Amino acid sequence: MLVGVVSDTHNNLKNIETIISLFNEKKVDLVVHTGDIASSIALTKFANLNCDLVGVYGNNDRNELGLSETASVNNFKFQEPPFSLIINNKNVVIFHEPDCIDNYLMENHDTDVVLHGHTHRYRNEIREGVILFNPGESAGMLKGKNAIGIIDMKNLSIKRIFF
Repeated sequence: MLVGVVSDTHNNLKNIETIISLFNEKKVDLVVHTGDIASSIALTKFANLNCDLVGVYGNNDRNELGLSETASVNNFKFQEPPFSLIINNKNVVIFHEPDCIDNYLMENHDTDVVLHGHTHRYRNEIREGVILFNPGESAGMLKGKNAIGIIDMKNLSIKRIFF
């Protein structure tokens, strides 16, 4: 099972279209958005994915009108972080801000993967057997510096795709 990971799209509609095309081309089974979509128009664009979308609201989403309604209408599963789910028998938790990750992991020892955004910086590390991943910038204006991630849930290998 392939899981696409995107973060901090910040209403960049052109980049969102590119992201959707990349995920559809790679035939991912699920896309996780780690927050900061920033508008219901931007979230609506994700209806063009050929798979389900799940995610969390980021700090720039919490005051945006219409996001939860847009998620509901499109059958996207979004909530305030943390969002814990099982994907291919792996315990995955989604955050936006990374600040609460350490406390969460102290109480939840069965976590396999933590996904987050907020920092706009790439992160791929293993700490005490837990993968911590942030694909990095995806709303920037510098072509070639934006990135998404794809996780193969069978072996937990991660690829980064730049655009």
